Amino acid sequence: MQTIASKLPNVGTTIFTVMSRMAAEHGAINLSQGFPDFPVAPELIELISESMKKGYNQYAPMAGLPALREQLAEKIKNMGGVDINPDTEITVTAGATEALFGSIAAIIHPGDEVIVLEPAYDSYIPAIELAGGVPVSIPLQQPDFNINWQEVNARTNDRTRMIIINTPHNPTGTTLKAADTDALRLLLEENPNLLVLSDEVYEHIIFDGANHQSVLNDPLLQQRSIAVYSFGKTFHATGWKVGYVVAPEALSKEIRKVHQYLTFSVHTPTQVAIASYLENEAHYRNIPQFYQKKRDLFLEEIKGSGFKVIPSEGTYFQLLSYGDISDEPDQQFAERLTKTHKIASIPISVFYSEPEDNSILRFCFAKEDETLAAAGKVLRNIS
Repeated sequence: MQTIASKLPNVGTTIFTVMSRMAAEHGAINLSQGFPDFPVAPELIELISESMKKGYNQYAPMAGLPALREQLAEKIKNMGGVDINPDTEITVTAGATEALFGSIAAIIHPGDEVIVLEPAYDSYIPAIELAGGVPVSIPLQQPDFNINWQEVNARTNDRTRMIIINTPHNPTGTTLKAADTDALRLLLEENPNLLVLSDEVYEHIIFDGANHQSVLNDPLLQQRSIAVYSFGKTFHATGWKVGYVVAPEALSKEIRKVHQYLTFSVHTPTQVAIASYLENEAHYRNIPQFYQKKRDLFLEEIKGSGFKVIPSEGTYFQLLSYGDISDEPDQQFAERLTKTHKIASIPISVFYSEPEDNSILRFCFAKEDETLAAAGKVLRNIS
C-alpha cells in the first residue's frame, strides 16, 4: 500500500467524539460535547419547513443570502452601534469552523506566526499548520485564565501575522474585559502587519449583566480583525453548521476566495428562515438570561460536592476542579467518571499543545433541567 505523508501527523480523533462515544457506550449523562439536549424553537423549525415548501432549495449566493446578511448588519448595529456593509463585509459560512479555517487559509502564508492562547479550541492549530503557518502557543494565566499581555508582546515579532482570541472563551468560560481590548489595541498599534481572528461564537451567552467585548465595537480593531459567529450556538442548533464571518472588505474578499471552493454556499432554506427569525430582537437578546439560569441551576445542583467551581462568565461550559478528590491525570479521571459514575466531561489538558494538567474538567450545562439535576446528583456523590 502506498505510504501517505500526513499533513497533520499529530491529529487523531477529537476528544469530543471520543467522550461522546464513551458516554453512549456506558449509558452516561453526556455533559462532554457542547450541544443542547433541548429542542430548537418551533417557530424557527416551521420557518425552515416553509422555506423548503416555497421552493428555496437551490444554491444561495456564494457570500450568503442578501436578506440574511442585511439582517446580520442590522443585528450588529443594534448590539454595538456599528455600521457593517452587508454586501462586502459579511460572509455566511458552513459553521464557525469553516469561517475559522477559511480565514486562516486566506491570510496565513508559510512561515507566518500565529499567536494561540491556550487552552484553545482544537481547530485553530491544525488550520494554521495546514496553511504552513507556525503556531505560537501562550498559556493563559492561572487561576483565572487571564491573558498575559506582557508575554504576548514579548512573543510578537515581524513574522507574527495573526493573534487568535476567543470571547466568551471555550473551554474556560472567561470573557475579555475592557482592559484586554485596550491591550489588544495597543498591540495592533505597535505591530502594523498584525491581524486579529476573533472567535465570538458565544457572543450572546454572557452572564451577570456583563457586556460582550467584540472587536467590531472598537474602530481600530474592527479594521484589523476577522470576527467569527455561529447560529448553531445562538439558536441551539449545532447540527445545522451555519455561521458567518465579519471582516473589512479587503479581508472578506480573500476569505470569500477560499469559501467559494471550500463550500461555495450554505443551506438555502435555513438562511431564509434565520433572516426572518432575526427580525425579532428578542430571539437573541433573551439568550443570556436563558443560559444563566442553566448555569446557576447546575451550580446549585453540585453544592456539597468535592469539586471546586471555577467561575463561568460566558459560554455554556462550567469548569470544575477535582484536585481535592483525586490526583489522577485529567483524562484518566474523566474516563473513570464516564465508565464508573456514568457522567461524561472533557479534560482540559486536551486544549493545550504541550502537556498541562491542572486537574480540571469541562462540563456542558446546555441541557434540560432534568438532565442537570441528574448530573448534580451524580457529582455530589463523588469523593
